[in-house]
Amino acid sequence: MTIRQLVTQTIGTRQLRLSALTVLLCSANLLHAQELIPVEVAASGDSTVVYPASFFDQYTPVSANDMITRIPGVSLNNNNGGGRGLGSGGDLLIDGKRIAGKDNSASSQLTRIAANQVERIEIIRGSSGTLDVRGASQVINVVLKQSSNRSSVSAEISTDLHRDGQFDPGGSLSYGGQSGDLNYLFNIEADPQYNHSKRNEYSYQPDLTLDETLTEDSIRDRTAYEASMNLGYDFERDRIQLNALFADESHPLSVRRNFLSVPSSTPSPRREFEGTDYEASNWEIGGNHEHSFANGTRFQFLFIVNEEVRDSVRERFALTDTSSTKNMYLESNRRTRERIGQGSYSWRLSDTQDMQVGLERAQTILDSSLYFGSGTTTGAPSPRYGNLVPVLGASNPGSTVEEMRYETFAVHNWMLNDKMTLESTLLYETSTIEQSGTANRSRDFDFVRPKLDYRYDMTSSMQLRATVERAVSQLSFESFTATANNSDIDKETDAGNPDLVQEKEIRYEVAVEYRLPNDGGVLSSRAFYRDIDDVIGKVNISSNPDKLNSATGNLGNGRRYGIYMDASTRLGFLGLPDAVLTTRLNLFDSAVFDPILGEDRRFNGRGNGSIGFRHDIPALGLNYGFNYNVDISGGEKNVDVNTIERYEPGPNLSFFISKVAFDNITFRLESMNTLNSEFCRERLRFAGLSGAGVLEEIEDSCNGSGQKLALKIRTTF
Repeated sequence: MTIRQLVTQTIGTRQLRLSALTVLLCSANLLHAQELIPVEVAASGDSTVVYPASFFDQYTPVSANDMITRIPGVSLNNNNGGGRGLGSGGDLLIDGKRIAGKDNSASSQLTRIAANQVERIEIIRGSSGTLDVRGASQVINVVLKQSSNRSSVSAEISTDLHRDGQFDPGGSLSYGGQSGDLNYLFNIEADPQYNHSKRNEYSYQPDLTLDETLTEDSIRDRTAYEASMNLGYDFERDRIQLNALFADESHPLSVRRNFLSVPSSTPSPRREFEGTDYEASNWEIGGNHEHSFANGTRFQFLFIVNEEVRDSVRERFALTDTSSTKNMYLESNRRTRERIGQGSYSWRLSDTQDMQVGLERAQTILDSSLYFGSGTTTGAPSPRYGNLVPVLGASNPGSTVEEMRYETFAVHNWMLNDKMTLESTLLYETSTIEQSGTANRSRDFDFVRPKLDYRYDMTSSMQLRATVERAVSQLSFESFTATANNSDIDKETDAGNPDLVQEKEIRYEVAVEYRLPNDGGVLSSRAFYRDIDDVIGKVNISSNPDKLNSATGNLGNGRRYGIYMDASTRLGFLGLPDAVLTTRLNLFDSAVFDPILGEDRRFNGRGNGSIGFRHDIPALGLNYGFNYNVDISGGEKNVDVNTIERYEPGPNLSFFISKVAFDNITFRLESMNTLNSEFCRERLRFAGLSGAGVLEEIEDSCNGSGQKLALKIRTTF
């Protein structure tokens, strides 16, 4: 048996371990003391690049994530299936398997898995019926070492320094390993998320006369706490996984505002304070059972049960030098629950074809309520509304939205020849959405969603990919009922729309990827076009033209198109083989007819660009680099019945430097938002409907949190 046949016969299964890889490396003479080159193999129609753990030893990585960041052209999108349900999307596997989790997903485990537990990392560029995830241009498979007894502990302590002098500490502790056929990973962490932002806003009259200034100071004192567990047990023909997570990020938010009216000869100042208590927590339990039959077929069952709570109480006070008066009370309560199960059966039709069929059942329930009390409304105060007068038209004393969805799917994978594969997917979705409370109704939906994914390995280094797909968006249940508005202090609530329907689109996409020789880098380009029905935006629901109101609704048909261009290159030609330069340029455009404006407008951004640099100096145990990101201005604008908002985020520059010292302890210093960039917004307020064009006020606002420094100390033992 040749080496190629050996790898082809076993790649993509758990049986391919270090022995087969070592034979391949030694026979090809690709493993050297000073130079390590990843191995590219073709197996079952897949063009796969394999990075053995020894490739990364020179960089002294602490976690699996540290290893992946050293690979050019790898960009994980953290897709865990997306939206409600499990689906089959994603681009990351652990030991060839997906994790039945959303918050507790495979991508979240990368920083928890110790580098000394990793055997190799595979970049799977082709499609295959053996993969647990589908649809990504490439899939990253982190293969762990197989040992009767191994374990390690990874620890990190950190502190953030903010521009106001606030130190915000955090840390994490992970314990993982294998004992016989049992694999385990436990993690606890405290993620510091303190934020102190400042905003300056200038309000102008239509003739650009300055009308009022606003300075706002906002402090979010938040630390996200999380505990998670991942267990796996291998039997002779079965594998069982169980995952659990609990997280809490409850916190207070305080905001102080100073207003100054300036047109008059004597400016009139006023002040207000706003305090919000957030209760935010979630838990999740997921599992996976896989059985391999003696004839090579496979059955898999995955499930997830989770709950997320997002409650808040916001109160606003008008301040004077001697007193404070509450003038707004806004309580928002949301609880979301999911119960998802998915079963699938896979088998080979021939040496070049395989098949998978499956069924998914997903139940999603949102319970929500909203209590809005005002100090300027006439009526009787109520303790339930913070001892203010209820604004009943804007309140939502209680609503429940429930979706019961069934999804059947069939996937056929065909290796047309040694260079071409074609994956065909046919999915049928049927669902019922029931709403009770402020609105009582039930609606049924059904969709057929076909997809074709064609891949052609023109050479061992160049791949062409083309896809055609019909996709249907997942609705946000919050859009069905009245919710709190936290972005406009003149509009505390948003109305709901029980008639909202999903966006439907046909996606066309073609991509080309070229891998430079000897792991020199990756060049890729991807162009797309999307024909969309029922584009979601703001619609006019006003019953009285003198009292305008809007809700999230469907605008009509639209189109979106663009191109992604990426280049990730090692700088060996400059004498820096351990330096990687990554550049990205994304250009987009879109159009939809907006009934509020009465004309076509863009509903997507224009694009963005980025440049990143990383240089490792293995002899010193040192690495450093930077990342620079910028959005192309003039992009998306938000259109409402009486406002139009345009956004202009500033560029973002971050630096880092990391040093391994003191017996495998890594010190990393990071600088975020190094340029002190701000997020700016222009809001145009109109007298009447926006489309009428009678401008009433211009608000020019910029806010930012300033530079943040972070020190992280990590080790594995």
